[in-house]
Amino acid sequence: MTINAPKTAVILAAGCGSRLRPLTDLRPKPLVEVNGTPILHNALRRLEGVGVEEVTIVVGYRKDAIQYACGHRFGALKISYVESSVFDRTGSAYSLWLARDALLSGDCYLLEGDVFFEEDALRYISLGYGDAAAVVPFDCTMEGSAALLSERGFITSFRMKQTAANLGAGSPRLFKTMNLLRLVAATLRSVIVPALDNIISSGATQGYTEELLAYLVERRGLQLAAARCDGVRWYEIDNEEDLRKAERIFLSENPIGSVVSAAE
Repeated sequence: MTINAPKTAVILAAGCGSRLRPLTDLRPKPLVEVNGTPILHNALRRLEGVGVEEVTIVVGYRKDAIQYACGHRFGALKISYVESSVFDRTGSAYSLWLARDALLSGDCYLLEGDVFFEEDALRYISLGYGDAAAVVPFDCTMEGSAALLSERGFITSFRMKQTAANLGAGSPRLFKTMNLLRLVAATLRSVIVPALDNIISSGATQGYTEELLAYLVERRGLQLAAARCDGVRWYEIDNEEDLRKAERIFLSENPIGSVVSAAE
């Protein structure tokens, strides 16, 4: 499997993780463990595995714990931090805006700090040369943001707060977004960062990254390829039930061990 992996990545890890309390009373959600491995450590190992060299982590809630757990070197990765002092009243788009200098440095992976995933997810979004988002078919066990795809495999629109109720007969086929993206330098420089600048300067600091992407895809013509990750193990962890599901999914092996895809 030949991939075009960026050398840099941004991880959004500033939130409070209120739905995971009491587990997040004393630690940030990205350090909650899945079978003994912190969510954030798994992400860093996966990034290292595809050749990333520098990672910027946006921190806020209990930032010292993340900085202590990851340091400024993590394996072969160079780690830097951007602090959000208003993490408790801003959305992920604001965190992304804070990391704009890293976004302007070249092609970049963008990850949410609550996703536990296999390395192949990063490989699949790096098979082409353009912008791509990891997706899987939306099923009755899922909820959250979803995407509609064109026949050519590009995302045509986003739908927020989807549940099993949106999967009825006659409804368009939905795909769950995994909050793992690969964005190329030209898009970051000419589309993403200028849009973030406009949003934040207007005072709309509580928006989410998915809402930004929806606007850019639907109103600005952003060509965002949908990288199908069917069969790749992953889980977005928002609450204790999600955590239990993630632990069952990854129970069969050490989550940060090597994973060999059947396609390789």
